[in-house]
Amino acid sequence: MSAREAGQRPGRTLDVEILAIDGTARSRKDDAVVTEEPLELRFTAGSSSRVLGVTMRTPGNDFELAAGFAFGEGIVCGRDALAAVDYCLDPAVEAAQRYNVVNVTLARPDLPAVARLDRHFVSTSACGVCGRAQLDSLRERGIAPLDDATAVSAETIYSLPERMRAAQRVFASTGGLHAAALFDASGELLALREDVGRHNAVDKIVGWALMGDRLPLRATVLMVSGRAGYEIVQKAAVARIPIVCSVSAPSSLAVELAREFEITLAGFVRGSRANVYSASARILSGGPERS
Repeated sequence: MSAREAGQRPGRTLDVEILAIDGTARSRKDDAVVTEEPLELRFTAGSSSRVLGVTMRTPGNDFELAAGFAFGEGIVCGRDALAAVDYCLDPAVEAAQRYNVVNVTLARPDLPAVARLDRHFVSTSACGVCGRAQLDSLRERGIAPLDDATAVSAETIYSLPERMRAAQRVFASTGGLHAAALFDASGELLALREDVGRHNAVDKIVGWALMGDRLPLRATVLMVSGRAGYEIVQKAAVARIPIVCSVSAPSSLAVELAREFEITLAGFVRGSRANVYSASARILSGGPERS
């Protein structure tokens, strides 16, 4: 398997022996658990190279993860800004760890100022970019509110959690992964990525779009498992995703960001119910609105 092929393989699982207890019964059996490993991100431009940091992730789609993170943080602005993305084959790096290091080579003569990103690492699988300072950073980067007239029926929104779950191959065997799924306005699945971290799964989606020249992601809906934190909405704003849905709650900063950047944010999408926190006009429903 080549390094590039390995970078696009699906998330891995590991079989471990466990003690299963059920009432007073006890038994030994094998159980599949999701793999979590560190990923070191190295960026190179011209003769300069720098390790940006380390994030915990589920192996698989590592190049998309690196590319999506770089795009979301403004290190690259498009596919042409990426000269190459590959694993580190440096003989000085322990062989077992080479697939835990991704080299991102930029198509520019020097590295951008990335000191502002230092505080994001080491990232855990549960947290991502957060903090009100990042709201100001988006404004400074010139990220504008979304002018996207996409409209989606409420019935389509209600159907997305089940459609996402049906496509989660690794979750089905482990129960231990978050997912991010991208749909079109009719509810057709465009891409799904799984990871131990919600923000990593979204980075993989954005990286998929970046490396396939699919950005900006207008007229799409992003569905995420777990809660909708600030970092999820921030990544949607940069990728120009107009609608973000979650099976759980949003954070206060996520709501603030969604309202400022005109992103439709729906939380607690379960069954035939949802709470819409911002830009509700994009979700169509035939029923009357009650106060």
